[in-house]
Amino acid sequence: MRHLIDILELSTAEIDGLIAKADDIIANPGQYAHKCDGKILATLFFEPSTRTRLSFESAMLRLGGQVLGFSEAASSSAAKGESVADTARTVSCYSDIIAMRHPKEGAPLVASMHATVPVINAGDGGHNHPTQTLTDLLTIHREKGRLNDLTVGFCGDLKFGRTVHSLISALSRYTGIKIVLVAPEELKLPSYVRQNVLEKNNIPYTQTTDLESVMPELDILYMTRVQRERFFNEEDYLRLKDSYILTPEKLESAKKDLCILHPLPRVNEISVAVDSDPRACYFKQVDCGRYIRMALIMKLLEVE
Repeated sequence: MRHLIDILELSTAEIDGLIAKADDIIANPGQYAHKCDGKILATLFFEPSTRTRLSFESAMLRLGGQVLGFSEAASSSAAKGESVADTARTVSCYSDIIAMRHPKEGAPLVASMHATVPVINAGDGGHNHPTQTLTDLLTIHREKGRLNDLTVGFCGDLKFGRTVHSLISALSRYTGIKIVLVAPEELKLPSYVRQNVLEKNNIPYTQTTDLESVMPELDILYMTRVQRERFFNEEDYLRLKDSYILTPEKLESAKKDLCILHPLPRVNEISVAVDSDPRACYFKQVDCGRYIRMALIMKLLEVE
């Protein structure tokens, strides 16, 4: 039995295999309509979600399986004080695979240590979000045709952004990757990510507070929102929330084949005027999420 808690648990060969499988699902959806007949996915979401939860549910339903679960901690026994370990043991009795999102870092790892079915980390606090990373990689591969020789800019909340941390970790294993980090001082990429991922793997990177100055060099622009739920101080959030707003004017110096990504939800960090730009790929990204999660569910359930 295998879990997915951290993106680095997958080799690059396995990631490439999942991308190839997702591409085949996109091309031949009917061939996968009954791959998980009789299987049940449990979605345990202790934190609000739209795309991730519905994407997992849609993925399992498209594979012919069924879904059960909850969408907030208040509607589970966690509200009564039940531990993550006990929840995992209990839900394992009812399902074949679990997708868990939790506000506390490490909670899905704890669940995987006690569950008797595969556990997928669907986001744990500011730490990790491996299936969003797989979604991002599939989108980049479909748009660019490769995962190497790319200059990737990350803009916004790089301190608490678990999607940023996961994607940087994944990209660090491909060749020819350059990273550009755009954030206010208070939301810079944590030093442990810089040291343990970028510097350890000799990935060239630059840090700046000025998005427009680096725009011309980017192949990928990964925008993020400033996350109110990660702040302890409302004043700090209000001061930083509008640090970067992407507009058509700011894209004038960008490459014609720039790929703009965003893990969503969007607040106002990307103007709706950008949505009609052919370089805006964030809704394509949403679509890719379902297919890569279908491929992952099949892999962990050992379905061929």
